[in-house]
Amino acid sequence: MTLGKMTMWLLFFLLTVYAFIPGLLIRLFGYRAFKRGSGNNELALTFDDGPDEKYTAQLLDLLKEYDIKVTFFVVGKNAEKHADLIRRMHEEGHLIGIHNYEHKSNWLMLPKQVRRQIEQSSEIVERITGERPIYYRPPWGIINLFDFLTIRKFRLILWSRIVGDWWKHSHKTKLKKRLLKRLRSGEVILLHDSGETFGAYQDAPGQMLLALKEFIEELVPKGYKFLRIDDMLRDSNDFAVRERSFYRTAVVFLWMKWESLFHFLFQVQCVDRDTRFLHLRIRKYDGKTLELPDGERIQSGNRVAELHLDNRMLYSMGRSARTSMHLAIGLIREMERTMPKVADFILNDPDYSDVKGLYGISMINRGPANFGFTVLDLPKGVFAVLSKWYLRILLSVVHPQGSQRLQSKSEMLVPKIIVMSRKELLRRYQPENTAKIPAVKQERIASEQSSTAALGK
Repeated sequence: MTLGKMTMWLLFFLLTVYAFIPGLLIRLFGYRAFKRGSGNNELALTFDDGPDEKYTAQLLDLLKEYDIKVTFFVVGKNAEKHADLIRRMHEEGHLIGIHNYEHKSNWLMLPKQVRRQIEQSSEIVERITGERPIYYRPPWGIINLFDFLTIRKFRLILWSRIVGDWWKHSHKTKLKKRLLKRLRSGEVILLHDSGETFGAYQDAPGQMLLALKEFIEELVPKGYKFLRIDDMLRDSNDFAVRERSFYRTAVVFLWMKWESLFHFLFQVQCVDRDTRFLHLRIRKYDGKTLELPDGERIQSGNRVAELHLDNRMLYSMGRSARTSMHLAIGLIREMERTMPKVADFILNDPDYSDVKGLYGISMINRGPANFGFTVLDLPKGVFAVLSKWYLRILLSVVHPQGSQRLQSKSEMLVPKIIVMSRKELLRRYQPENTAKIPAVKQERIASEQSSTAALGK
């Protein structure tokens, strides 16, 4: 593969991991996001992009007339400009969530910028109302990979119904028809009380208000209730449990599809087709020189065998393991069984004749040394950051304790380089040397690894 193609695939990979996969997870599958309730004849009206001096005031008058409580996701910049409207929302019993400080897509900002935008909006609302918002809706419902951690203090809220009320030709009759079409209980309805954002028609909220009035007048006599998002969430606990289970399954499904694509694109080879525990791919090492204890050196330009665990098998092991200890012991046994096959594979495959050694990135920081690997710090940079968050997300899916594991001893969850020279690999695991290898003390290694128990790409 040429350098140009490698660069293209690397950019594709980074874009996929940074933007497209996170967006797909929350928009299509609602991963870690709330987008629909479960109560009978309950609806949640939500309004984005305000406050607007003209239309938000009219909206508040309409809601007061029918004694309806709703949720606003305000743009920080607009909230700062119209503090009186924010204060009125709060005093009249509405829930205030946030957008970013400016209506910018999270795809177009670095994680630090997104965090600053969210913090600014939160501080503005808290300064006006005395309460810090805990509900967040990203502009256009788009997030990047790092947002899963940036917004962990917030509840991510999406929607189940959107009617295009920002368009210039969205007449009240069309909007009302879209609002009523196949309406189901638990809908989270997205509307806009400002037409000042990019792509919106400035006076579109006027038609939205006319349609909303008729919509309310038609539904109230039928027994429909309009709830704030926090009230709908309280009424949807059982639904939320089922939802999380479904979305976890969806996340795993997408992850496995991505792994299959990765293996195809980068010609990853299976070492042992019976268990498919370990996979290898040949690549040129392009980092700083790695000095190994046996005197070998891996330098930029050397060919190495990049080591990958099979995530499908890892997930299966994680599901069946009752504790971290059981998962760690299972990993140890598979490594003991498979490493001799890795040595045999590299020794007998002509394509690996000039490979200098094994190389991988792992969150296990101590255990691999017992198998002959040298563990080194990953150089600081973009790749280190991406590797950390990729492996943390993988751990949250695979580990028996799920995302709770990320909150316990998180300082230990740091990816590191694990590397072994070809000479050391063959010395330890060549068939004629296998009998000389001392047995690995499983319980000791398991206790060391129980705090991590996850390998990854």
